[in-house]
This record gives sequence, C-alpha cells and structure tokens, in this order.
Amino acid sequence: MADDELARFTGLYDRYYQNVLRYALQHVQRDIAEDVTSEAFLIAWRRLPDVPEASLPWLLGVARNLLRKQASAGYAQRQLADRVAAMTSPDDLVSWDAGEWAVERGAALSALARLAPGDAEALTLTAWHGLGPAEAAEVVGCSRQTFAVRLHRARQRLANALVTAQSGAEPAARVPSGPLGSALSRNSQAWR
Repeated sequence: MADDELARFTGLYDRYYQNVLRYALQHVQRDIAEDVTSEAFLIAWRRLPDVPEASLPWLLGVARNLLRKQASAGYAQRQLADRVAAMTSPDDLVSWDAGEWAVERGAALSALARLAPGDAEALTLTAWHGLGPAEAAEVVGCSRQTFAVRLHRARQRLANALVTAQSGAEPAARVPSGPLGSALSRNSQAWR
C-alpha cells in the first residue's frame, strides 16, 4: 500500500473510530462493540479504494451490517437450542433415568449453544436431520470429504464443550447419552 493510502486509512481510523464504537455500543455490549468496530475498520482497510470521501456514513453502514450479521447468528443459535429443547418424546423419558437424562440433556444443550454456528450445523444436519455425507455436503456447499472433516472436528469440539459443561466430568471426550448422543453415534458410522 502506498504512503498516501496508509495516511488516508490512519486518518479515517483516528477521526472516526470513536464514532463507530459509539454506534456499536448503542446495540451491543462493549466487548462485542469493540470487535464490530475493529472488523468495520478491517473492511475499510481492505476496501479502501471503495470508501467514499464522506466516510462516516459508509463506516456506520458497515458496522450496521456486521451488527445485523451478529444478531442473526445469535438468534439462529438460540433458535437451534430451543428446537433441541423441544425434541423430547415419551420414549426419551422411559429409556433413561429422568434425573440423569435431564442433567445430560442440559449439558448437551449448553455445549451445543457454545459451538460455532458451522459446527452446530454440521452436527444437526447429520444427527437431527438424518442427512448422509453427500447430502449434508451439498447443503453446506462443499465436497463430501471436506464435510467429513468438518463433522469430525465439530464432534471433537462438542465433546470438549460437554466436558466443560459437565462440572467434574473426566476430560475424556465422550458422546453424550440420550437422544443427541444416540443420533451422533448412529450417524458416525456412516462416515467410516
């Protein structure tokens, strides 16, 4: 980047950082607002030739889009956790001890809610929606092999999140019992 472009970006940052941060703070907590502001300026850096002379409205528009994306991802994650919570059948209650099941189910929901949206999607496409490898890969727009790697990593992250969610649990990665664990175990065989 040329010196004049660097100077322009530095000027934008120095002049408008606080404005963009204040805008983001109107919508989210401080740590998220700082992340959104930083990402807005990263986009400005990458697209500096596209940034108009009247830069503040453009920067606020970028921040607004980032906030929308963030809100949408959070909403989708909450919706997913709510759908999982609603997936209880009478067979689920008969098959396991109710107290143990409730604790494990709560831990599984908590662990799932902490996963990145891509990990949660990989797990739910196979475990809850019953898609095979090729079908799930088609949904997310990648090859079967790439999806298999994503699913493997998502399962590892879920196991780690479960260990965190279950206080006093052994650090060994294990698939939860109950409906989630059964679905994950059944579908894991399709990938081998």
